[in-house]
Order: sequence, then structure tokens, then C-alpha cells
Amino acid sequence: MRPLLPYLKRYRWGFAAGAVCIILSNGAWAGLPRVIGNAAQSLEGGVTRHKLLIFALQVLALAAVRGIFLFLTRWVVIGISRDIEFDLRNDLFAHLETLSYSYYQRMRTGDIMARVTNDLNAVRMLMGPAIMYSANTLVFTTAALWFMVGNSPKLTFYAFLPLPVISIVIQYFGRRIHERFERIQAMFSDISARAQENFSGARVIRAYVQEEAEIESFETANQEYVARSLKLVRLMGMLWPTLELMLGLALVLVLWMGGREVLQGHMKIGAFTAFNIYMMQLTFPIIALGWVINIFQRGTASLVRLNEILQEQPEIKDDVEARERNVEGEIEFRGLSFEYEGKRVLHDLNLRIPAGSSMAIVGPTGSGKTTLVNLIPRIYDAEPGMVLVDGRPIREFSLASLRRSIGFVPQETFLFSDRIRENIALGVESATEQEIQDAANAADVAGDIEGFPEQYQTMVGERGITLSGGQKQRAALARALIRNPRILILDDALSSVDTHTEDKILNHLRDVMQGRTTIFISHRVSTVRNADRIAVLHDGRIVELGTHDELLALNGYYSDLYNKQLLEEELAEV
Repeated sequence: MRPLLPYLKRYRWGFAAGAVCIILSNGAWAGLPRVIGNAAQSLEGGVTRHKLLIFALQVLALAAVRGIFLFLTRWVVIGISRDIEFDLRNDLFAHLETLSYSYYQRMRTGDIMARVTNDLNAVRMLMGPAIMYSANTLVFTTAALWFMVGNSPKLTFYAFLPLPVISIVIQYFGRRIHERFERIQAMFSDISARAQENFSGARVIRAYVQEEAEIESFETANQEYVARSLKLVRLMGMLWPTLELMLGLALVLVLWMGGREVLQGHMKIGAFTAFNIYMMQLTFPIIALGWVINIFQRGTASLVRLNEILQEQPEIKDDVEARERNVEGEIEFRGLSFEYEGKRVLHDLNLRIPAGSSMAIVGPTGSGKTTLVNLIPRIYDAEPGMVLVDGRPIREFSLASLRRSIGFVPQETFLFSDRIRENIALGVESATEQEIQDAANAADVAGDIEGFPEQYQTMVGERGITLSGGQKQRAALARALIRNPRILILDDALSSVDTHTEDKILNHLRDVMQGRTTIFISHRVSTVRNADRIAVLHDGRIVELGTHDELLALNGYYSDLYNKQLLEEELAEV
């Protein structure tokens, strides 16, 4: 419950008001048996209309008080649980936004979604109905016990004789409910992740004719989820009858022993009537206790899962010395070595990119090109002093100021399920229509967009599914350009466009990025040949560095790549 303490403290006055309502509601309910007992006792002296009217009005008054404060209790406590759910959902989302990229690499999206929906609802039930019914049971049982002891301590002893057994039953069932619900939630996360992956990969599944296989796999997982849920249902089905049995045994004892007390004249009929009504009134709190145990165990199991997210700390965050700084664009890798998941990816790499210049990086797949550029916006973090911007260690820049200065188009283009306009203007709330069109023109996607019926208001669908690969890449490039960045990083960002479109985009970029630092990663020589310098990366090391003509003269990897692509173009023309 510790993760919820800040929220409990935040709404402490609301809970205090709810506690007052609970006390008044249960106080009125506890007074009802005494009124009925007094009425039964007064029958020995004869029945009059006046007596009946007095007792009837007392019963109505207590019922009215009970009803009013019961309504207020639900309104206050359940309302607070909704407020806590709202706050906790916002805090979870805000915290998830701060977590590093590596967290999302090891956690499945469906699992995270299950936690912030299904588990959050279980925690809300813990903070609302569980607290309310527990408090009701505690207050009413205390009040009832007070009156019952006052009527007959001996009879009260018999009434509560099964209590130790009930305590053992509750502990036994509570522990097993907690364990089973944890397994259910884990299975629900697996089902959610499986469904999310299928929806996202619908094209691949259809292309490989895997619909039936995926349906069978999902059905198997769903059957396991149902089987685990049924085990919990059977357990709950045993808990409530067990509690009812204990209560029934107590009631039989009270009727048997209390009846003898009345017949022997040791107890008045009115007191015995009140005592039995208290026993009947305790039926629902005892039964509700079983439901509360279920909610409590579900809620605590879900809280553990949510707390795992809240306890996760971002691996990359601002250092103590980090400040908001303007970025000019000079980048330097100094003696850079980098490991990823225990594997050395970059080896003692030294490279300086002057501000306002263009640098192209080529190399075979897996040579570390993407890893290298990911170190610039600190998607990954190198050791201190190995990456510098404007001559300063990169950690001296706040993450916000550093990333605002970078326009990054990654290999995997991602567009949000929104209008094209919002996708291009992402992060630039003040962007005008003209600025959006200029960015689209620079990325050579304006013609395509204006050909759509709704133009810039066109919805692109989830992950931009309604656009072609080339259109998505160019829209992502426009999104990077509208930020007016000091540093532009294109990680194979033109791989899905033809060479003619690529030439048009590169010509636009020469004008747009004049005086700004540009880094290209590409397998096409046509993309990189006009860069100020070209670095060839192989096995995490720079093996060639120079201009296009200088690298051709070396007759190395770059020269081989150029000749190969030149031959492919000649064959294509034939």
C-alpha cells in the first residue's frame, strides 16, 4: 500500500468526511435493533396506537438517517477512488514518457497497456469499495458488539465463537486468491500483447497466410486465461458459502442458548429480539468481508504490477551539471567505445563534424552506424567525455535543449494516427500553414498530400498505414525540417524513395540546411556523394574517411560500393 500513501494523503480530508458519514450511517443502523427490541418488550404491557406510532416514527427516522449518510458515504468514498484513479493514470503515463528507449525494447506494448487499464481498475476498486465496505464492517461490528455485550456477554461469546475459524479461513483463501489473480493478470498481459502484435502486424500475417495459426494460438492463450479465471471463481465460490456456514452455526448457537435464557427468565424477550436482529444485520458485513478479501487481494496484486512501472527509473536523464544551452552544431566523438547488451558495438572511434558541415556514414549492415547517431540525441548514452557537442561534453546540455536542436529521421518511420498536418507539425505547436507546406515542399511530399481529397487534413491511420513507404519517410522528413534544427540526422531516411525523388529532396536540403550540421546514413552512394566528408564504418571502426573523390582513390569498401551500384544502374538501363 506504500505507493498509494501520497494519494491517500492528498485526499485525507475527503476520507475524513467519508469516515464521519460511515460512523453516522452505521450508528443509525446499529440503533435500529434496540428500537425494535424496546417495541417487542413493550408488548408485554399491552399494545396501543400511540406506542406503535412512536416506535414506527423512530424506525423511519433511523432508516432516513441511515439512507442519507449511506448515500453520502458512497458519493464521497467512491468519488475519491475515481479521483485517485485519474491521478494515478496521469502519473503512470507521465512516468512512462520519461523512461528510456531500452525500457520499451524489453517490455511488450500489450503488457504495459494491460497494466495501465486492467490493473489500474483493480487498484481503484481497492481504494473505493474495499475501503468503504471494510470501514462499514469495522464500525458496525464494533457498535453491534458493544450493544450485544451489554445485553448478554455469555450469548455474545457463543455468537463470536466461530471467529477464530473465520480468521483462519480468510487467511487461507486470501493468500490463494492473491496468487491466482497474479497469474490471471500475467496471462491477461500476454493476451493483450499477442492481440496488439497481431493488429500491428496484420499485413505480415496476411502475407504469410498465418491467420488460422494466429487464431489457434490466440484461442489457446484465451483458454488458459479462462482456465485460470475459473480456478479463482471456484475458490471464491468456496469462500462465501464457508463464511455463511460459520455465520449460520453462530446463529443456531444464539437461538439455542438464547432461547433457553429467555425461557429460564434470565433474559428479556426484547433484549433477545434485539440480539437476533444484530446477528441478522451482521450477515451482510460478514459476507461482504469475503468480497472485500477478493478485492483487496486483486488490488494488491495489481498494485505490485503498477509499482514495477513506477519504480522503473530512466537510464538516461539530466546530470546535475546539465543546463539549457544553445546548440551550434559541432559534434565530436572522442575515443568512443560503446557496448550494447554486453556486446562491443563501437571501438575507439574518433570523429569530428564541424558545425554547418555535412557528414555521410556508410558501411555494411551491423557495422554500428545507427548506434553511432543514436548517441547524439542520447537515445543511448556513452561514457562521459566520449561525445561532445560544441566542444562540451554532451551531458552538460539538458536533454530538452539538446533534443530540441536535433531533427532526427530514424530508420523505422512512425506516424501517429492523426491528420497529416499534426504529424508534420509534431512538437511545433506554433507552426503556421505556410511553414507546414514549406516543410512538405522541402521533403518533396507536398504534391502527394495535395493530391489527397482532404489534403493536409487527411487521416493517415495507425502508424501511417494509409500512406506508402516513401510517403511516410518524406512526411517524417518534413516533421524533422519544420523544427528548424541545428543538427539534422537522416538514418537511411530516403531508402523508400526512388533516385529521382531522392535527388529532388537532396537539392531542397542543400538550401534548407545551409549553415546547419547534417548527418546522412545510407547504403546509396547517390545519397552521400555530395557530403563534405564521408566516413566508412566497419565492425564499429572508421576504416575510411574523406570526400567522395578521395575515397574512390583508396579503392576500398566505398569504391567497391560505388562500382557495384554504378553497374546496377547500367544494367537497369539495359
